[in-house]
Amino acid sequence: MRHPKLTGRLSVPGRKARLATAAMLLVATTLAACGDSQDDDAQASAPKAPATIPELTKDPLTLSFIWFDWPPAHALEEFANAEYKKERPNATIKVNTVPNANWHDAMFTQFAARKTDFDIAVLDSQHIGEAVTNGNILDLTDFVKNNIDVNAYNPYLLAAYGQFPQAETGKRDENASLYGLPLLGDTWTMIYRKDLIGDKPPQTWDEMISVAGKCQAENPGVSGLAFHQANGSDAAAVTYNTVNGVYGGNLWDPKTRKIDGVLNDAAGQEAMDVLVNKMKPLTAKGSGNWFIDEVNAAVAQGKACIAFNWIAASGGLLDPKQSTLGTTREQILDKLGFATLPSQKTNLVPLGGMGMHVSAYSPAANQAEALNFMKWFERPDIQKKWAAAGGVPARTDALESPEFLNAGPFNRVYADSVPRMRDMWNVPEYARLVDIENTNVNAALNGAKKPKEALDDIAREQQSVLDSSGRKGGGGL
Repeated sequence: MRHPKLTGRLSVPGRKARLATAAMLLVATTLAACGDSQDDDAQASAPKAPATIPELTKDPLTLSFIWFDWPPAHALEEFANAEYKKERPNATIKVNTVPNANWHDAMFTQFAARKTDFDIAVLDSQHIGEAVTNGNILDLTDFVKNNIDVNAYNPYLLAAYGQFPQAETGKRDENASLYGLPLLGDTWTMIYRKDLIGDKPPQTWDEMISVAGKCQAENPGVSGLAFHQANGSDAAAVTYNTVNGVYGGNLWDPKTRKIDGVLNDAAGQEAMDVLVNKMKPLTAKGSGNWFIDEVNAAVAQGKACIAFNWIAASGGLLDPKQSTLGTTREQILDKLGFATLPSQKTNLVPLGGMGMHVSAYSPAANQAEALNFMKWFERPDIQKKWAAAGGVPARTDALESPEFLNAGPFNRVYADSVPRMRDMWNVPEYARLVDIENTNVNAALNGAKKPKEALDDIAREQQSVLDSSGRKGGGGL
């Protein structure tokens, strides 16, 4: 792994913490519901960042991020304090982390209270709409025009991590506003056991399922597949959306905002059948709530023939201290291979990664420091250093640099996957849409619902959320 440690298991907050979170969520939900009654134009009220960076303080200053607890968060804090301090010795970077399952709520409960203990929120691409329409983050459009070379980026990545509304094509619209800049790109890599299935990775999804089944049958105690199934964050939802895309399905029609009848059409049903009836039987017993850490652990312990995981979370797989596959990185790489996802009817892969977004409630001195940090971080020389330190860049020159491509065996997978990426719906209702999908896909994977029942319930409940919002337009696909 490019990162020093595997993340720990997600912690479960205590009852007191859950009650406090529930109370804050009630405030957040109420404010969000009030926002839903307005149209997008009226709600797009994010305050503007200055076009030029204000004078920076010479006093000691801590610039705080909020992210979820995984290796890139710790790598960012270490990297930023080592490199940014060379130019701003009075500034200290602190990356506050929360369990992945609490990430969205930890940010938006503070946004709802109009007071944050962080200056830079690391938002998922689908979080941007909710933050923009509620005025929670700064509009960076003028700042970007004066300080960032937008032509240096893959336009799809720049749009995904910063633009709102996002174009239905996913491409960057030069006339649209930008609210963030890329921090970390990501997608899934297929991890396969070269010593069990051979050096050549499966090329199609059907072939992959067949190879995994054969490997499982020939190797008792080793499951054919390992993938995300949990009902939390976007775990089970991304898994279904990936299979949906590979088998030619669509999540919705962004022009008409129709989900019911699109998600659960023939292609969607085939994808759910493949996931539940062909892939799930090849997973380990008790894997129904697996996410990033559990999949990595299965691979590191030699318990899976083929696995899928986010590239940014895969670096620890090469750490001999965390693996039973070898006592050196070279020995582990003799057994593990990393490849782009197999194709089937399409070659789509999920877009992951996140951008940096400045809190509208951060003190003026910290907002100025945040803008200066972002300009510094997006410089080509810093992006290459970030890539060498374990980051996954969005600048094209950094993506194609030796510093990035030589830093890990999965980095070529990311560079090759960028043209194949598909994101989810990037709308302010995202949090409710993904919760519905997670719950129902997880239920289907664990036998609590029939696949078609789960798919129809997702489509019907998500359609109700979109219809009740009264908004027009969409984005993300």
